[in-house]
Amino acid sequence: MSLLDQIQKDMVAAMKATDQARLDALRMVKAALKKQEVDAMKPLDEGTELQVLNMLVKQRREAADMFRKGNRPELAEREEAELKLIESYMPAAPSDSELEAAISAAISETGVTSPKQMGVVMKAAQAKLAGKRVDGKSLSDRVRAKLA
Repeated sequence: MSLLDQIQKDMVAAMKATDQARLDALRMVKAALKKQEVDAMKPLDEGTELQVLNMLVKQRREAADMFRKGNRPELAEREEAELKLIESYMPAAPSDSELEAAISAAISETGVTSPKQMGVVMKAAQAKLAGKRVDGKSLSDRVRAKLA
């Protein structure tokens, strides 16, 4: 079952359960996926779906941070609830040991020793972690720490 089909099925279940918050979040995810599909003029593949979901996760995190800074905890909690819902459709995040192993392998493969060439290591590490949900900022911080 494709991701769009799964989301549509979950939307129907949310409608029947009269769970408005979940329904709104699912509609937002479906709209983002459909927009990407229309823009690309072809059905979405798994990688593209993951990119869209990652973008939505990043938006929710940033919005929750801004709401917390703006002293609006109720809106921040709503964003975090949407974040958890979106993450439920994504693959599992790599463990710390998997992350460290991928970074170490990427550094040894590329032979990079300077933080100036961090982009090369990042690209290689992300390739090793393909299919996993990787937060780019945390990966970047870990690579920077290893190279420093």
